[in-house]
Amino acid sequence: MHMLTRQRKELLIARLKRDGQIVAKSLSEELGLSEDTIRRDLRELAAEGLLQRVHGGALPLELPASPAMANFAQRQQLSSDAKPAIARAAAAMIAPGQVVFIDGGTTAVQLARALPPTLRCTVVTHSPSIAVELAEHPLIEVILIGGRLFKHSIVAMGPSALEAIAQIRTDIFFMGVCSLHPLQGISTGDYEEAGIKRAIAAASTKTVVLASPEKLDTASPFQIAPLERIGAIVVNAGVPASLLAPYRALGIEVALAP
Repeated sequence: MHMLTRQRKELLIARLKRDGQIVAKSLSEELGLSEDTIRRDLRELAAEGLLQRVHGGALPLELPASPAMANFAQRQQLSSDAKPAIARAAAAMIAPGQVVFIDGGTTAVQLARALPPTLRCTVVTHSPSIAVELAEHPLIEVILIGGRLFKHSIVAMGPSALEAIAQIRTDIFFMGVCSLHPLQGISTGDYEEAGIKRAIAAASTKTVVLASPEKLDTASPFQIAPLERIGAIVVNAGVPASLLAPYRALGIEVALAP
């Protein structure tokens, strides 16, 4: 029995190195073992300092950091071709008459630019950048939420922003994030900003994450929510199918931007 346990643990470490994650449910089905056995082995390996336990499985001790943690000007240079395509695909999700919340961030700015001049809707945002982009739009009503300016993302935060967010129900929240990971969920680099995004998502019927390629399979320090809380991810069509498979396996709509 001791040898069997050792062999299982060696296999788990090998899978973690190969795949970058372990999902206890799928691995237990593949190996014909109970989830309890896999979880027990993972707990013991975590106690030995060989991996980190997370809900549903395990991750390496160090996850790749997201390039989206850089400042706004630097982020504008990341995936500069993919972001306009993602923005156009997201814009096509908005129906006339809807009330939508557009987050701050470089991809969100592209989304504001992609809204057709014939679209009549209401855009709520806590980003001055988004409001300025839409100032000359002939048919879109803009509601700008105020507060303390978080310069990294150029968005309003603080108690007054949270109070205003709680008073508005939106049809879609187009969320910008630093990181997405099948087990770690969606995350960002600032504790307070994570809370603001959670509040916006809670007040929205559907949350759509705008995910440029560099954000996939990375983790940032502060979780916004597990992936089960989001309705769709918009990515560019050039992302490998293998990278998207874990998200589809969770039942999340993955919209490909051509």
